[in-house]
Amino acid sequence: MTRARAFHLFTFLVTAFALVLQLVLVIQGHKVLDESSRPDEATRVLRYCSYLTIWSNALVAWSTATLAFGVDRDSRVWRALRLDAVVICFGGGVVHFFLLRPLLDLDGADLLADKLLHTVVPLLAVIGWLAFGPRGRATRDDVLPFLVVPVAWLGYTLVRGAFVDWYPYPFVDVGEHGYGIVLLNVVGISAFLVALAFGAIAVDRALSSRTAEG
Repeated sequence: MTRARAFHLFTFLVTAFALVLQLVLVIQGHKVLDESSRPDEATRVLRYCSYLTIWSNALVAWSTATLAFGVDRDSRVWRALRLDAVVICFGGGVVHFFLLRPLLDLDGADLLADKLLHTVVPLLAVIGWLAFGPRGRATRDDVLPFLVVPVAWLGYTLVRGAFVDWYPYPFVDVGEHGYGIVLLNVVGISAFLVALAFGAIAVDRALSSRTAEG
């Protein structure tokens, strides 16, 4: 096994462990954010599946599994989802650090799951992108399909939130802030993610060119 595949396999295993650990804690009734109530188990699991952090970590697990086991097809869909995995996971980690971490008071297994999902996995995803590639695949044309995942998540979040009056993150809480403020928050975060996507592609192309010249 090459070093690249070994690293992607390690990332997959860490990410899968983090996702399962957080799911187990949610089923047991542990808090994810500062929730004032404890809903039933089915609702807790559905809420777990509603966090963009879970979506992005799941994409990291999937994409690194394809790289570790050599089953990627390098299609446009694969490239967009790989970009989603790295950019949204890292961007989510940054947003969590500055906006959400102050809301949390975690310890034990809850703290471990939080650190894995929001710090360790994002760093592994970025290291994998920079150090092990595969390089030279992503292009600017992949940015538009890259947006499908965050837009789909936002649509799901706002529609579901309108019916159940629950939102996974404070900055998309329409009930608390109204659509105007939420829209501004979404535009700002979206611009941040798009900038990260273009940056990731630029770095990838630069590293690919350097490798080719060497």
